[in-house]
Amino acid sequence: MDTHPLRLTAHGLVLREWTSDDLAVMQELFDDPDVAYRTPLGSPFGQAAALSYLHSAQRARQGNGRIHLAITTDGHQPLGEVLLNRTTGSIGYIVGAAHRGQKLAARALRTMTEYAHTNVALPWAILEIEPDNHPSIAVARSAGFHPSDSAPETVTDKGRTYELLTWEHRLTTGRG
Repeated sequence: MDTHPLRLTAHGLVLREWTSDDLAVMQELFDDPDVAYRTPLGSPFGQAAALSYLHSAQRARQGNGRIHLAITTDGHQPLGEVLLNRTTGSIGYIVGAAHRGQKLAARALRTMTEYAHTNVALPWAILEIEPDNHPSIAVARSAGFHPSDSAPETVTDKGRTYELLTWEHRLTTGRG
């Protein structure tokens, strides 16, 4: 288990771990109807939810499970989040409503995918995306992900039943 703070710098971004100084901005980023609709995060997302989420992210990293990183351009101000499940290779991302349209999600996804392949030694990374989530599908395509042959997964969460399609990024053996 690595206990050093994780910081990834690539594609004009600095991805860093969340800290207690980020609680207010977490509330701002995650307390969004679109985020609540597309993710397991609840709404409203207040101070208690932010603190609980921070502690959950810290425990997951200590347990070598998930890595939750704030998306920044300067190493300080969070604009969203990208996370990696080290066991399944699943990556997720959220960009705050005020910061969308800057290709932050695509750049963060590329950075985390490279980390998954290079540092975690995963030969694949996956995304789970609803078929009607066109912005997320565009992000997946721009980061080199392709639809997999896997059957859609049916999920029921927060009283809503929907399908998730799996998108994958496989490590290529050739360079160049």
